[in-house]
Amino acid sequence: MPSDRKDTELDVELDAELEQSLEEAAKDIEVAIPLAAVDWKRIFFILLGLGAFLTIYFMPSWSPAIDPSGEAFELSRQGKAAIGLFLMAGIWWVFEVIPIGVTSIAIGVMQALFMIRPAKEAFRDFMDPSVMFIFGSVVVGLAFTKSGLTKRLAYKMLSLVGENTSMILLGSLVVTAALTLVMAHTAAAATVFPILMAVYALYGEGDKKTKFAKALFIGMAYAAGAGSIITFLGAARGPAAAGMFAEFTGRQIGFFELSKYMFLVGSGMVLVIWGYMMIFLKPEKKKIPGLKEQVQMLTKQLGPMTRNEKFVIVAVILVVLVMSLQSFVPALKSLDRASIMLVSTLAFFLFRVLTVKELEDIPWNIILLFSGAMSIGFCLWQTGAAQWLAVNWLVMFQKAHWLVFVLSIATFVLLMTNFIMNVAAIAISLPVSLVIAGYLGVSPEVILYASLVVAGMPFLLLIGAAPNAIAYESKQFTTGEFFKHGIPLSVILLVVVAIAVTVIWPLLGMPVLVK
Repeated sequence: MPSDRKDTELDVELDAELEQSLEEAAKDIEVAIPLAAVDWKRIFFILLGLGAFLTIYFMPSWSPAIDPSGEAFELSRQGKAAIGLFLMAGIWWVFEVIPIGVTSIAIGVMQALFMIRPAKEAFRDFMDPSVMFIFGSVVVGLAFTKSGLTKRLAYKMLSLVGENTSMILLGSLVVTAALTLVMAHTAAAATVFPILMAVYALYGEGDKKTKFAKALFIGMAYAAGAGSIITFLGAARGPAAAGMFAEFTGRQIGFFELSKYMFLVGSGMVLVIWGYMMIFLKPEKKKIPGLKEQVQMLTKQLGPMTRNEKFVIVAVILVVLVMSLQSFVPALKSLDRASIMLVSTLAFFLFRVLTVKELEDIPWNIILLFSGAMSIGFCLWQTGAAQWLAVNWLVMFQKAHWLVFVLSIATFVLLMTNFIMNVAAIAISLPVSLVIAGYLGVSPEVILYASLVVAGMPFLLLIGAAPNAIAYESKQFTTGEFFKHGIPLSVILLVVVAIAVTVIWPLLGMPVLVK
C-alpha cells in the first residue's frame, strides 16, 4: 500500500509539472505569434461593395431612358440589380478585397441568389468561347516557356536593343504591338509575357517589385491594346463593329481602310505609353552592365533549336494563319476562333510538348477573372441595363458641339469597355450615337473609328482586356496601381482621339462633317 501511495503522489506531481509546462508553452506561443491585426480597410471596401449593391437593389424603380426619337427604354428590376452588381464587382476588383477570381465567382452567385438571372445562364458564361480563347492563349505562352523558345526570343530581342533599360522597354512594347498586327492581342500578350519574365530575370532584382518591372508588364498590356486597333486581326471587336456598321449604314469598311486610319493612332499611342512609363515608372537602372556579354553566353548555352521549339513555332503560325484567312476565305468564317486556338492546346499535349504539370501551372485566377467579366457583361446586356445606361449618357450630349458629342461617345465606350466586352460596349452605343450623329451632321465613320480606338485600350481595370490580366500574373503590380496609371493614360487617349478626329483623319481623307 505505501508503495501504491508513493506512485500516486508521483503521478500527481508529474501531472502538475506537465500542466505547468503546457501553460508556459501556451504563453510563449501567444507572445511569439501575436493576434493578426484586423484589416479595417479591407472590411470597409467589402461592405462598401455590398452596400452599393443592396442600396441599388432595394431602390424604387428608376425612370426610363428616352432616345432622341422619343422611344422609351424601361429599366427592369433585374436591370437595376445588374447595375448594382456591376458597381460591387468594380469596387472589389479595384481594391482587391478578395482574390480577383473569387470576385468573379461572387458575380455568378449574386445573380442566382437575387434572381437577376437564372444560375444556369449566369454560370454558363464562365465557359463562354471567349474565355476558352483566353485559356488557349495562355497555354500558347506556357508552350513557349516549356520548350525554351521564350528564352531564345528574349535573348534575341536583347541583343538587338542593347543594355539601356529605356530601349529594352521600348523594344518590348514595339514587339508586343507588332505581334497584334497579325494575331489576337490576347495571344500576343500570352506570347510576350514569358519573354518579358525572362528579360526581367536578367535585371538582377529577383522577384522584387521594381519600377522597371511595373513599366515592363503594365506597358505590355497597354501596348497590346494600342496595337490591336490597327488591323482586323488584332481583336474580334474590329470585324464585329464593321459588321454592325455595315448593317446600320450600308457601308463596308475594308481591311486596308481600317489600317489606313488606325496606324498613326495605334503606333502613336505605343510611343505615348513608352514616354509615360519613362516619366512615372522610370527604371531604377539606366543600364544592365554586362548584359550584352551575358546574353551572348546564354544564347550559346541554349544550343541549336530543339524539336519542341520548332513544333511550337509551326503550330502557332498555323493557328495565326487560319485566323488571318478568316477575313478573306468565306469557308473559314464559320470556324470559331476559340476552337482554332484550342487546336494548338490539343497538339501541345498530344505531342508531349506539355504535360499535366503545365496544366496545373495555368493561372486559374486569371481565367476565373474573365469568366466573371463575361458573366457581368452578358448580365448588363440581357437585362437591358447597358442600353439604358447608353441612352441616358448619350442624350445628355445631343445638343452639344459635334466634337464634344464624339468625345462623349468615346468616353462612354472607354468606361464601359473596362467592365464589359468591348464588342458589347460598341454594340450598345453605336445605334444610339449614329442617330444623334445624323442630327449634328457628324460622319458615321468618325463615330465608328473613335469607338474602335477607345474600345481597344481599356487602361483602368484588369477585366477590360485579357492582356491586362495576363500582365497581372507577373505579380509586379496591384490592381490599384494599374487603375492609378490608367486614369491619366485614359485622359491622354481621349486627347489623341480629339487630335485624330480634327487633324489626322481629315488629312487622310475621312469626311468628318456631312451636310
